[in-house]
Amino acid sequence: MSNGFLNASTQRRNRYLLMRHGHSQANARGLIISTPERGLTAFGLSPQGVSQLDALLADWHWPTPTQILHSDFLRTTETAARVASHFALPLQREPRLRERHFGDLEGLADDRYPHIWALDARSAEHVEHGVESVASVAGRMQAVIEALEHTLSGETVLLVSHGDPLQILLTALEGQPLSRHRDREPLAPASLTVLS
Repeated sequence: MSNGFLNASTQRRNRYLLMRHGHSQANARGLIISTPERGLTAFGLSPQGVSQLDALLADWHWPTPTQILHSDFLRTTETAARVASHFALPLQREPRLRERHFGDLEGLADDRYPHIWALDARSAEHVEHGVESVASVAGRMQAVIEALEHTLSGETVLLVSHGDPLQILLTALEGQPLSRHRDREPLAPASLTVLS
């Protein structure tokens, strides 16, 4: 599944594929898992997520990646590992691609997300409930691409991350107000977006 091609306003030295991890055990249980303490070693892919990735790889019609960087959470690591195995590529952990930290909502039901997103719509700088601000997420996600632009050229880089961070990154790259990141069509598990 693809969320389409985005035309960058600036010429990049590399091509980027943005991928949300496959359906996870946290998705299956309806839980918010956003801290390294819980997300690095638990809540990996669900059986549905494994099936999604098998189908995606069997029908891959995107550019072939030459580099893969991933959030070090278990669900993104397992997602990236399946793609890396398919293309015989090494994995590179990139902690800046981690899930957005949802503060006091950690471990609670994921029906709490809309409350945070409503606060996001008022201010991209808010840290209510101890959440990581949208502005902070945008900064670290964009820093990954900026670093790769300085060190690589002519590569097709797959970045495997999480729903909110990718939504925020795409909003930033489009030059839209960060407070509007939830105006975008939500990124489905195991979906790819190509930055051209």
